[in-house]
Amino acid sequence: MTPTERHADRQPPSDPADVRSTPLGRATLGDQLRRQARRQPDKTAMITYTGTGDRVEISYRELHRRVTATVDLLTGLGVRHGDVVATLLPASVDLAVTYFAALSIGAPFTPVNPRLTDEELDRQLRHATPRVLVVDDADRPRIATLTDDAAPPVVLDRTRLPEPTGADSHVDHPVHENDVAAIIYTSGTENAPKGVMLSHRNFLIGTTPAWVYANYLVENDVFLLLAPGYTMAGLGTVTNVLSVGATVVIAADADPASVLAVVARDRVTVTSQTPTFYRRLAAAATPGHDLRSLRQIHVYGGAIPAAAVDRFAALAPQVEWGTYWGQSELSQLGSVGYFRTLADIPDGNLRWIGRPMPHLEVRVLDESGADAEVGELVCRSPATMLGYHRDRDRTAAVLGDGWLRTGDIVRTDRAGNLFFEDRRKDMIKTGGMNVSAGEVEAVIARHPAVETVAVLGLPDEEWSEIVVAVLVTRPGQHTDEADIRAFCRRHLVGYKVPKRVEFATDLPYDAQGKLRKRELRSRIEAS
Repeated sequence: MTPTERHADRQPPSDPADVRSTPLGRATLGDQLRRQARRQPDKTAMITYTGTGDRVEISYRELHRRVTATVDLLTGLGVRHGDVVATLLPASVDLAVTYFAALSIGAPFTPVNPRLTDEELDRQLRHATPRVLVVDDADRPRIATLTDDAAPPVVLDRTRLPEPTGADSHVDHPVHENDVAAIIYTSGTENAPKGVMLSHRNFLIGTTPAWVYANYLVENDVFLLLAPGYTMAGLGTVTNVLSVGATVVIAADADPASVLAVVARDRVTVTSQTPTFYRRLAAAATPGHDLRSLRQIHVYGGAIPAAAVDRFAALAPQVEWGTYWGQSELSQLGSVGYFRTLADIPDGNLRWIGRPMPHLEVRVLDESGADAEVGELVCRSPATMLGYHRDRDRTAAVLGDGWLRTGDIVRTDRAGNLFFEDRRKDMIKTGGMNVSAGEVEAVIARHPAVETVAVLGLPDEEWSEIVVAVLVTRPGQHTDEADIRAFCRRHLVGYKVPKRVEFATDLPYDAQGKLRKRELRSRIEAS
């Protein structure tokens, strides 16, 4: 018997893709939920709070049974492999059930922001072209904004989503790990939103394992979700928590008092939000609040909130902070760094975003494309998106050379630490010099009278652009333009000092707490 004959039974099939597209060997998110339901059927998968204060728990078994029943409903409505399924819902069990049901069919899922204007909603639905749209009954009239020449989806009220059948029956549909699992629309704070296409493989080979490798999530975690369900931070967290077999808690709102109560009641171990939220949470927290269950708290979308870190070090010294950076195009998470006190932060730089996750390769490139200490962050990873939905030109622009061009300007050091400088489009070119809006913001934020600040560039005949600061002062504090500019001159070279300082009662943020600079720019230009 030849070696080939002896090991014939060990040879791979002639077409390995045949195996990877069947339950025999495929890696899909629907399969992962089913396996968790069999592995730990009675464990709590989700805890949700309603606006009326009701608290609902659902086990992995019940969640999977609801998904199975919803698969039957969707296929009965004509949903087939490749059709898009959408929701117009807040983060909820209904959103998760619809999501995993679509995944089990091989239907890409897209969550739509319920707060969109009618015009924005019309534009996004036209672009996504869903076969079925699950909505709250109150939102049904809004769908009529679709014009006659659009292909309207089947509109399904969430109350029609079926209850569990009481059985573990499951019908396998042909789904491949490279199929589109989700289409996540970017926030569009600067440009029209783009539909980021993510595959099952992006999560199961890239993001989810990286979360575990980096100790960002473990199976016994209770993860409090505060990000909206239609965002990458929201849907991605639900995906990864349930894939790992942990528990996700969805609060009714992000009010600090409510969050503190939920942390104590549900023994929350991890949560994630923006600096704006943590500043408010730290101000509301007292020694009387039970924070003993917290293992980590993650911050993203801005500089590390120094005062909140100090406050939590006193109230909950066991808490480890995680600062992270990510993009929808990378299936959420790109880099992470952990610290307990401000002294642990490299160089004391509050714009630290950690080091690359284990699944990620990065380079920092200057304008000529050469490796540099400061420049655009480019990445490659099994978590990199498939591309932008129905947008080949923009896909080619960011993926054309084999690396994802993030559009983010960072600084790196010899230890591999990354420090966020700015979005490439937020670099201000004034008098031939480049100014990072983020750097100027970080300086002004240190002024004792400043609560929040945003810096942007506005057109100017003499300088091409000028640096403009817009700030909100702390209650009871006072400052003026001359004082702010003098403060900046003590910390910044002259061309970085704002030539104009505006005062506002508030700054415009999106639902995740990220500054909407396009809206702010329009507001200032109109003033």
